[in-house]
Amino acid sequence: MSETTEPNVGSFTLGGLPATEPAAPIEVPDHAEWPLPNGFAWVFPGEGNHGGLVRPVIMADGFNLGRSKLDVLYHGLEGGDFPFISELRRRGRDVILLGFEERSASILDNARAAEAAIMRAIAEQVGDARLAVGGFSMGGIVTRYALARLETQRMDHRTGLYFSYDSPHRGASIPVGVQAFSHFIPFPNAFAKQMDSPAARQMLWQHYDKDTEKIGVAPERTEFLAALDRVGGWPQIPMKIAVANGRSDGLGLPDVEPGEVTLRIDRIYPGTTFYAQAQGDDVTAAYLNRRFPKAEKTVTTDAFPELDGAPGGTLHTYKILADTMRKLGAKTDLRQEEVCFVPTVSAVAVRDIDKQDDLYVNIDDLAPDESELDDFRCSSTTSAHTAITEELCTWIMDRLPS
Repeated sequence: MSETTEPNVGSFTLGGLPATEPAAPIEVPDHAEWPLPNGFAWVFPGEGNHGGLVRPVIMADGFNLGRSKLDVLYHGLEGGDFPFISELRRRGRDVILLGFEERSASILDNARAAEAAIMRAIAEQVGDARLAVGGFSMGGIVTRYALARLETQRMDHRTGLYFSYDSPHRGASIPVGVQAFSHFIPFPNAFAKQMDSPAARQMLWQHYDKDTEKIGVAPERTEFLAALDRVGGWPQIPMKIAVANGRSDGLGLPDVEPGEVTLRIDRIYPGTTFYAQAQGDDVTAAYLNRRFPKAEKTVTTDAFPELDGAPGGTLHTYKILADTMRKLGAKTDLRQEEVCFVPTVSAVAVRDIDKQDDLYVNIDDLAPDESELDDFRCSSTTSAHTAITEELCTWIMDRLPS
């Protein structure tokens, strides 16, 4: 390790969608590949479907850095608790996995790939079955915008069902102290690039700006929401459904204590400490310290709700960070591995996430029409962001166009 700088610990990224790890290596079966503007797709025909697409289901990849790894996406969908792709194909559905050349690019740019995939599916389809179009996490936002934009252009997308899987319709949350730490590392690094990417700026409810060192709504998010409004917010023709990896009863992560330490680091970046988000003003979210070049920073928030322990799909944010630090010689005191990433109320589009009462509302007590969706399902237990479960996947499949 250099005596003039701390090690570059920013080699990791957050995401890795879907979250479920395959239990064993899975061989990807034969498939066609479509080149698309800003993306590409892999096409797996349904059982008994020959000579063209019959009942297409388009599923878009989620957020991370770099080109989509559709083999990893396939493994995540197939090798966890429930073989989602195999079950779709067994039911006679043609599965189209949609990937992007750069997952962290603007949602508006990646929507071009989704639009092209939809139009090609229509062109290659045999019969008149309506399409199902959606995606995981960011993929659900990309396809939401793409379908709505096609409608404003008066183009027939022939889609009967839109679905999203733990997508941040009202915003996602990555602890602002963690965001700030990505830029505190005295090297260009992948994590900082991811946190400062167009897609991150568009989806995060609150973003840490590396230039101003201020926390707030990124201009890119404001611009994206305005673009979404210009196409009507949602597609109007298909049925709109969503699933959430978080619970609906207002119960989040009971082990996350607001204001308490989640991770402390020593040896390198000594004394750097992250805290679970608490309510109030001038609340310390993180204390950052490095030896070479010497610097320290305290990251504070004002009027935040208790986001880290909220009901929602979780991300192993602090475990990922701690594991990376240990590999580079740090001593870590990890007290909370995971925090909320996509709040349930965001995934099912019932409330914004800026107020404590809305963030923790018991969705079961709300009238169904409070959601912007036609129907939704929340996980019966808190699960990892985009975790593929039989409960959620079966609910989606039972609503596919007949």
